[in-house]
Amino acid sequence: MLKITENVTIADWELEITQIRAQGAGGQNVNKVSSAVHLRFDIRSSALPPFYKERLLRLSDQRITKDGIVIIKAQSHRTLELNREDALKRLRDLVREATKVVKTRKPTRPTRGSQRRRVDRKTRHGDKKALRGRIEP
Repeated sequence: MLKITENVTIADWELEITQIRAQGAGGQNVNKVSSAVHLRFDIRSSALPPFYKERLLRLSDQRITKDGIVIIKAQSHRTLELNREDALKRLRDLVREATKVVKTRKPTRPTRGSQRRRVDRKTRHGDKKALRGRIEP
């Protein structure tokens, strides 16, 4: 069982984890051992709350297909167990990131005092630069 938050979990039967051979160079061992992990998670048929499903499906992530299936491939570690943990952690992070509620920004205006200080600073700086000019005899 994958724990997302205190109240939300993903059951093991909802996750489809298969072993595959890792890509890339690796010597003699890479051709014999299936140490990479392919994790598939169907968002639509899962037991996640509707809010989580909606936010995940709206997410524009290359790991989510048009059918609403999350596909994560983990092959960075040498052992199957570490790759499995890595894939589960990445799924947990994806779900948590999708359901984060971002605070909306309220536009503010600068105060009259800050505007006046800004203009005064600019004029002082301009006066200082004007004094650097060539001196006429």
